Amino acid sequence: MNLPTPAALLPQMAAVLNQHLLDRQIAAPRFIGIHTGGVWVAEALLQALGRDDELGVLDVSFYRDDFTQSGLHPQVRPSALPFEVEGQHLVLIDDVLMSGRTIRAALNELFDYGRPASVTLVCLLDLNARELPIRPDVVGATLSLAPHERIKLLGPAPLRLEQKTLAPAAN
Repeated sequence: MNLPTPAALLPQMAAVLNQHLLDRQIAAPRFIGIHTGGVWVAEALLQALGRDDELGVLDVSFYRDDFTQSGLHPQVRPSALPFEVEGQHLVLIDDVLMSGRTIRAALNELFDYGRPASVTLVCLLDLNARELPIRPDVVGATLSLAPHERIKLLGPAPLRLEQKTLAPAAN
């Protein structure tokens, strides 16, 4: 599979996001990247938009529901939101949307900070493997992978995508 490059996707994403915000009359959105890849995408997207907004960073480790199933052992980092969430129009940015569980965790955490006026979801890639009814408002590309394949964003500069094949499960 030929993977798209983030550099090729970001200008189109910036244009679609600008139109999305205009259509909804959102003049002062607040940008939040999900640690780690979402932060890298958010920084590149802000640059593509020509904006120098403060970027919030969300670490959803405490909010994940799948640690035991996937063997995740989080290295928890504090979230840093340099602005109020209550009543704000948020642009939540992640790198790869797969099951939707990271986004669910991010929304749970955001609502602990307050009730936003709206949340726009931006993802570099949508892998068409959702387990939850979560869809991005802005997406760079949609891919379908075999069950044993994954995509990982490497960065922070330059951003690049790597396709991985999972080892077969031991019986």
